[in-house]
Amino acid sequence: MGNMDRLRHVSSRQHPLIKQLRAAFAHAELTPEGDCAVEGVRMLEEALRAGLRMRAVVFSESALKDGARGAKLLPQIGSHAEMISVPDAVFASAVATETPQGVAALVKLKQFSLDDALRGKDPLIVVAAGLQDPGNLGTVLRSAEAFGASGLLWAEKTVSPYNAKAIRASAGSVFRLPILTVKLSAAIATLREHGVRLLATSSHKGTALDEADLRGAAAIFIGNEGAGLPKHTIGEMDATIAIPHSERVESLNAGIAASIVLYEASRQRRRK
Repeated sequence: MGNMDRLRHVSSRQHPLIKQLRAAFAHAELTPEGDCAVEGVRMLEEALRAGLRMRAVVFSESALKDGARGAKLLPQIGSHAEMISVPDAVFASAVATETPQGVAALVKLKQFSLDDALRGKDPLIVVAAGLQDPGNLGTVLRSAEAFGASGLLWAEKTVSPYNAKAIRASAGSVFRLPILTVKLSAAIATLREHGVRLLATSSHKGTALDEADLRGAAAIFIGNEGAGLPKHTIGEMDATIAIPHSERVESLNAGIAASIVLYEASRQRRRK
């Protein structure tokens, strides 16, 4: 039986699957079963490419028309996934974007431990400690994977990595990079126990990035876009890093700043 034959049509906004999708998108959190809500053709393609298991997939009626990109996903979806189609208005009521592409899914993410993030001789870890913009967090995730970070620790007061905008901005890195929820104080203690150097990022004060040593086991802490890292957190760091830039610019975007630091860390490690 082909996937089109398995597709069931549902018209109610109160269908349990539609309600789960709506809640997961609205609250930017995993479902009680631990599934992540994902929307859009490209994001579903990335999830499939990462080998993730889909518990359920929802199509709008428009997405299944001949030639539509959503319809091209049908052959790739495993036989274990529940599949339903719904009227366009029902689909739009459940998802996060204003102009939806007509396909969304509940995806089972890989489970990681701190050991996964600490793998290798000289792990490079990113600690998100107060980032509020989902686009910034997604950018950090994307750059972390691109420049060889071994994981991201998601501390309190940080926007959820399961936010739909963060997922899109990560360009699929959220499906592959080890991501762990942590309490900041406990994470600092654990990283110290493993001999990881703790490096704060700052807009103005600290060692200039081109003079900093980013080799060896290191954790780069990225703080709030406006306030940066709390003073008590900076006080526990081994060093603070600043990116030299024109005085006419007050500060760099947090996602861009993190990307520059991660690139420099990658560059130094390649030379080593």
